[in-house]
Amino acid sequence: MRRFLAIIPSALLCLSSVVPPAARAEEPAILRFGNGSEPATLDPGKSDVQQDLNIETDLFEGLVTLDADTNIRPAAAESWKVSDDGLIYTFTLRPDLQWSNGDPVTAEDFAFSFRRIVDPATGVQYTFLLYPIRNAEDIVAGRIKDPNALGVRAIDARTLEITLRAPTAYFVKMLAAPKFLPVHPDSVRRFGSSYSRAGNLVSNGPFMLKEWTPQSRVVVVRNPHFHGAAAVKLSEIDYLPIENENEELKRYRAGEVDVTWSVPRDQISMVRGSMAEEFRSFPFLAVYYAGLNLEQPPFKDNPMLRQALAMVVDREAIVEKIMKTGETPAYGWIPPGLPGYEQQHFPWESLSMADRIIEAKRLYQEAGYGPGHPAKFELRYNTSANHKAIMIALASMWKQALGAEVTLANEEFKALLEERKQKKITQAFRGTWSADYPDPFNFFEVLQSNSGLNDMGYANPDYDALIGEAARTLDPQERMKLLEQAERMVLTDLPMVPVYFSAFPHMVKPYVQGYHPNVLGQWHSMDISLLPH
Repeated sequence: MRRFLAIIPSALLCLSSVVPPAARAEEPAILRFGNGSEPATLDPGKSDVQQDLNIETDLFEGLVTLDADTNIRPAAAESWKVSDDGLIYTFTLRPDLQWSNGDPVTAEDFAFSFRRIVDPATGVQYTFLLYPIRNAEDIVAGRIKDPNALGVRAIDARTLEITLRAPTAYFVKMLAAPKFLPVHPDSVRRFGSSYSRAGNLVSNGPFMLKEWTPQSRVVVVRNPHFHGAAAVKLSEIDYLPIENENEELKRYRAGEVDVTWSVPRDQISMVRGSMAEEFRSFPFLAVYYAGLNLEQPPFKDNPMLRQALAMVVDREAIVEKIMKTGETPAYGWIPPGLPGYEQQHFPWESLSMADRIIEAKRLYQEAGYGPGHPAKFELRYNTSANHKAIMIALASMWKQALGAEVTLANEEFKALLEERKQKKITQAFRGTWSADYPDPFNFFEVLQSNSGLNDMGYANPDYDALIGEAARTLDPQERMKLLEQAERMVLTDLPMVPVYFSAFPHMVKPYVQGYHPNVLGQWHSMDISLLPH
């Protein structure tokens, strides 16, 4: 993803210290949130980047949510039960659910939404999160033609039954991912691909869409039909697509932004000095990497070149001299902080940089490159001062250690995402994968050969078989051992060069209360309030 976001926990719906609606109407509480880039879509079924999902999780509510500690909490579902064989999950919806237009939210709405995602006619790239559900993968692949064969059904208006193809221990946690947010069936049928535009969008979350002005702002306002509306403290959130971190910080200091999406690394010293009380860096379950397109030269069928490039990256220099906000060097694919999983590492991690360079030069020469014949490739990234600094550092390290000639190309985020998916012109590119749910399996899914987000074009049948076996394994320890074996395979094949494990830095105004992202980068906007200022 990235990609991927919060839904509303029911435990917070009984707060007693709620400002009366009349008072709120007289003193609107408007939060202005820097959101990094223009949303590609506000259709939760089709989104796969964090910036879209930040907004969508204000607009929509799923069956369950995760709190600040990633514990499962009820949301649209008030309860659920699991069959003894672990295959059938039965969810009971709250009795008072409504869409923002007043229509009742029903179990069939959720069933419709899940079927829509796996239906090839919808054109969703990112479908693998639904593969644990019976027949999902076969429907996506076209082996089953009828999306109604998906293992979901509404028993009655408040009861949703989901049948899995095999027991999946982390399934309820998966349901907190934004991909499982519901859509309003009548609106989708009526407006088709334009259903998520302002004026058309009907949602079931704590906020509803009021305005979407491209390259300016997305405005969401409190949804009076939300079952927990009385506990929603903000009257409005303005999401501002500011891609340039320095411009965002400038607007923050001018009082035009209350929470930034990022912090420019070239101003970290100033921020930590004069604005330390407003700087926050949260743990974040994500990996930053340089993706390598294995379907095109020079990286296709050339693992020695890929290993050589990975070995000469000075990750410590990048996190200490460029990032400076709590990131850690990545010598593997899976970030720290996942209970029960033992991180795997490159076997050469403990070597000095000088020894790494010696070995990398040997691999580089065996790959067919050298002083008279340097590797030449393009490194693409989306426009950002932070990304630019890292890309320049990577290109410099590859040039200095190996003699590789790297051309940098920056472009708008949407264009980069589309080119990555097409795999036609990309060679190397910037990437980040942030977890949708707190389990290592989510990182491995991205690299399956049939994954819609496998922008590297990685296709290893042994890897696919190993991941499939892990998905079917019930014993938690054995499952983790299989995943650890899969990570070792990835670190040998290297469809990407891991750079660092992320942190989540922001500038937050002192009057913003209740902003507490979890390690997935999800927060509950209905928890946020503004002190007088």
